[in-house]
Amino acid sequence: MTMELFAVSEWDIMIRLTIAVALGLAVGAERSRVGKRAGMRTYALVSLGAALFIVIAGIVSFEYANTFIFDPLRVASQIVVGIGFLGAGMIFVNKDIVNGLTTAAGIWVTAAVGVACGYGLYVIATYVTFLTLVIFEVLWYVEAKFIRTARTEIEEDFIQSAMGKTNRPICGGGVG
Repeated sequence: MTMELFAVSEWDIMIRLTIAVALGLAVGAERSRVGKRAGMRTYALVSLGAALFIVIAGIVSFEYANTFIFDPLRVASQIVVGIGFLGAGMIFVNKDIVNGLTTAAGIWVTAAVGVACGYGLYVIATYVTFLTLVIFEVLWYVEAKFIRTARTEIEEDFIQSAMGKTNRPICGGGVG
């Protein structure tokens, strides 16, 4: 199957890389819009780089198939590891508050989109990009509403308890 995937023209390779950039830009644009550290350039480059590594691995395995054994899937697995290090650099902890987890996860998924583009799996790559945007956009609203509602209830309990209008302890209380 590797032979069929990479017996492609340079134009097809450029299409794969261009689609990888476009999908990375789509995710990056959403992240830039909401003011996150990693934006359009970061996501586009991650997707492009992952796609290029896959394309190069495929070309090498196709061109030198009779000379030596080369497993292009190892390249994909190393992309996962490498992006893990990049993502780890995006995560910061400040006084029990963790920032950057969603950005790191988004970069990881965008690398996977790039890998899919490198293999020419455009429909899958596009669908995963769509799902990623849904997760970033829709679930943000769900989380914001849930957290806001929970925080409002806790604040109301605190106020009522502080005013002596409830028998419930402020912090869960109990003896011991």
